[in-house]
Amino acid sequence: MKTAAEWLNEYGYSHQNETNKTIHWICVPTIFFTIVGLLYSIKLPIHLTHSLQLNAGIILIVLVSAYYLVLSRTIWIGMLLFGCLCLWFSYLIETYLPMPLWTICASLFVIAWIGQFYGHKVEGKKPSFFKDVQFLMIGPMCLLCEGLEFARILFTPRHILHPLSDFRCRLRWWLVGHSDC
Repeated sequence: MKTAAEWLNEYGYSHQNETNKTIHWICVPTIFFTIVGLLYSIKLPIHLTHSLQLNAGIILIVLVSAYYLVLSRTIWIGMLLFGCLCLWFSYLIETYLPMPLWTICASLFVIAWIGQFYGHKVEGKKPSFFKDVQFLMIGPMCLLCEGLEFARILFTPRHILHPLSDFRCRLRWWLVGHSDC
């Protein structure tokens, strides 16, 4: 099995263009949310609480979290939190909006995928998941790592950042907690 760094390096090859990267920052989390929301709409005959019924969205987050845990603890924590946030938004939409959750998610899903394919047209490279479907799981992970890196740069003094100036070195530092660069 590939390491998180290997997945991210390979994913990065088809995500160099700034327009495509910006589109991905909008569309990848949207697609992740819509899949969770669509599956959240599939209820199972088990009540977790008086107001929360077990659904396929919860099961998806558990399974996806296991995948990320195998790759990295840091990524697992971040993706688990994002997954829980998606479940909470699904609950709120289902509870408080007059439209069914599945119709909102299906519409957003189509719009976000149109955006993704447009971004790759601008990039001039095929989406990574055409090569390996696992890249559908790597996109959200890549954005999480970039977000963590951005936050670390914002809150770390410059004299500490200097030795970690290479992106791969910084990424390795985030994934495993140390770096040999």
